[in-house]
Amino acid sequence: MSETPGLVVTGAAGRMGRLLMAETLASPHARLTGAVVRAGHDWVGRDVGEAMGGAPVGVIATDDPLEAFATAQGILDCTTPEASLDFARLAAQARAVHVCGTTGFTQADLAKFEPMGRHAVIIQSGNTSLGLNLMLGLTRKVAAALDADWDIEVVEAHHRMKVDAPSGAALMLGEAAAEGRGVELADVTDAGRDGITGARRRGDIGFSSIRGGNIVGEHDVIFAGEGERLILRHIATDRGIFARGALKAALWGQSRAPGVYSMMDVLGL
Repeated sequence: MSETPGLVVTGAAGRMGRLLMAETLASPHARLTGAVVRAGHDWVGRDVGEAMGGAPVGVIATDDPLEAFATAQGILDCTTPEASLDFARLAAQARAVHVCGTTGFTQADLAKFEPMGRHAVIIQSGNTSLGLNLMLGLTRKVAAALDADWDIEVVEAHHRMKVDAPSGAALMLGEAAAEGRGVELADVTDAGRDGITGARRRGDIGFSSIRGGNIVGEHDVIFAGEGERLILRHIATDRGIFARGALKAALWGQSRAPGVYSMMDVLGL
């Protein structure tokens, strides 16, 4: 077997799936060995290179993840919460690194990764951008340095087709701010304001979501004090950043012990 890890992309026919396959095919450090699509998709049985309108690449799309995962060293997965949990179970059985960039998980969903992490490496992150994950570290540090007299607001913007709000990355930034403050995010969340809401409660962490056009992803963390504001900002202009981050995570995970990790671990933060 080649020393270069073989990776399988789930949701291969989707926008992120195509980017993940392109990034893997272009990398000298990984091989694309499988592509999983939903049952009955018209890509099933076709070479994914041809299905994307290019030359054949020798990888045939399948709707059977068990078969695709059997010989894989890593899974790149940006699909739906339900599908990702199923993929995590199969990846754990195959002892393959599972990089999960899916958003929309509940806390109960996230807890389900723990038992699977006893058998394989799982890298779960609502955002695989390297820059966004650096911003998480900065958010934690700033929140720790500024007291609750500084209001914290996480503002995020995405394309009109995004189905969850706040975004997974916005929630990660909120968690980082809460950790910096030494509080539980669930106890201080201020979201979904509408109508006469009353004054803002001291120490709350607010969330605001914007949806429109083809915005790739923008996240601001605003620290608003009396007479001054500090704003941390990350702007994504190319979805390829998420694919590059996911690939980096899959390669990093090859030498790690089983467990549930985050992109902060990948970056050594």
